[in-house]
Amino acid sequence: MNEPSNILLLSSEVVPYAKTGGLADVVGALPTALHKLGYKVRVALPYYRMVKQGGFETKVVIDSLPVSISDRIQTCSVLETKMGDGDIPLYLIACDKYYDRDELYNTPQGDYQDNAERFMYFNRAVLEMLKALNYSPDIIHANDWQTGLIPLYLKTLYADEPLLRDTATLFTIHNLAYQGKFWRYDMHLTGLDGSYFTPEWLEFYGDINLLKAGILHSTLVNTVSPTYAQEIQDKEYGCGLDGVLRVRAHELYGVVNGIDYGQLDPKHDPLLAYHYDVSSLEGKYQNKADLQKHYHLPPAPDIPLIGMVTRLASQKGIDILTEAIKKLVRFKMQLVILGTGEEKFHVILQETAKRYPNKIGVEIAFDKRLAQLIYAGSDMFLMPSRYEPCGLGQLISLRYGTIPIVRLTGGLADTIHPLNRQNGQGNGFGFVDYSASELVDTVKSALATFRKPKIWKDIVTRAMQEEHSWETSAQEYGRLYQMAYQKKNKAAKAA
Repeated sequence: MNEPSNILLLSSEVVPYAKTGGLADVVGALPTALHKLGYKVRVALPYYRMVKQGGFETKVVIDSLPVSISDRIQTCSVLETKMGDGDIPLYLIACDKYYDRDELYNTPQGDYQDNAERFMYFNRAVLEMLKALNYSPDIIHANDWQTGLIPLYLKTLYADEPLLRDTATLFTIHNLAYQGKFWRYDMHLTGLDGSYFTPEWLEFYGDINLLKAGILHSTLVNTVSPTYAQEIQDKEYGCGLDGVLRVRAHELYGVVNGIDYGQLDPKHDPLLAYHYDVSSLEGKYQNKADLQKHYHLPPAPDIPLIGMVTRLASQKGIDILTEAIKKLVRFKMQLVILGTGEEKFHVILQETAKRYPNKIGVEIAFDKRLAQLIYAGSDMFLMPSRYEPCGLGQLISLRYGTIPIVRLTGGLADTIHPLNRQNGQGNGFGFVDYSASELVDTVKSALATFRKPKIWKDIVTRAMQEEHSWETSAQEYGRLYQMAYQKKNKAAKAA
């Protein structure tokens, strides 16, 4: 049996072209890592206004592609640009009616009302594009609800397409909370008849659920950490789909995301004024002084500084943080926060910073340069998440020698190992129960360890030497591609 080599990744966002969250980082980095392992990778993305304005060099590869949506034809064109070092084709589905907008999914007033149509169209357009290009991928790697119809279409509308008959699918869930649920009257947009509006196909409590379609009908399913793959099979984290996920439990895997050490390394980070590495930490201390100055905090190198770069939402643990702050400010410590999110947390945190100006600094913004300064200049990095499918902040902070303090959930539990005082091993501090009191106790333990310079230096050294690159994650994805390909071939022979 041949090994899979031709891989097509589909995503609604890809760095550096279009981004709202971590999905873009994953699909921006994984193709390059796969290419280095010998895979022939291609990627497809909608041609958003954001991409148009990015100044990327493109060429038209399909001038006019007819795509069926509901009972009509909507024509698009397909452009191509190159990712990575120019070796990876990125196809851009260009249809201004759907994608020439200020944002990807929504405005401050809410989601675009036609999101169902926009992304159903993307799924159909990608498959029609493959036919027009005469390209037969061994694996289509679909990501999140925006590509959830691909596995289902391969079983239905495109089941007799010779070019795609042997194509296996891997469907990756990046965050189960976002499911692509739409009212039942959008069913006609799929091109499928009413017999597919059932729990075995698309129906979910009277609505259409595109994430469910991807989960049920892909060859294999994975999410972005082994612990999260287990957690979402329970009612607490399953977001209503725990039963569906238990049906696929024997074919549900977890692969922890990686980070790009070519970009994220304190030794040569272009966004830092001072560089450093594990053998010389002087630059870290200089970054700390700059960070304290930025937030108008007392410039005290001996005071532990805790950083946060986060979305200000309950999912990220901001509710228990705001509850815990009155106790945290009693400790000898400083806390700096960068992020945007729910307005109520904006208000609470800004008022708290005004009340404790020598302890807490808050900036309500998205600022990449300041984010990197927080990773580099802080002593500790706080992630008290209610749930966290994978998390990148803890991986970045490890490389920057900034020790994570986390709630042990999802990818945080898979990557952060609390300090074991018996053998001195561990790369951070963690708690299990989701409560303000547990958060306070864990911060207190980290602060006490900080006051023991030798132990602290050992933790920092271990953290900076850990390996969480995309190369490791890509090898795991390669294993899943092989499993999916073998399963698809076995099923084809049986038929």
